[in-house]
Amino acid sequence: MKNIKILGTGCPKCKRTTALVEEVVKEAGVEAHIEKVEDIMEIMKYNVLTTPVVVIDEEIKIKGRVPSKTEIQALLTA
Repeated sequence: MKNIKILGTGCPKCKRTTALVEEVVKEAGVEAHIEKVEDIMEIMKYNVLTTPVVVIDEEIKIKGRVPSKTEIQALLTA
């Protein structure tokens, strides 16, 4: 099972990223726990300055932009 975290304070880009990740996980049938992290102190622990950030199994995969569905699919099946 994949552990996915979307780091962001709730801005439109963060919400879009969360929706895309949830959509891809559902479509691909991947077993995943998706967690939205909006607490700024928790986000700072990842040492990132721009959000949204996609973290898969505690490894930062995407930061500072909204990924494409294709990109998320590739990350989940890698």
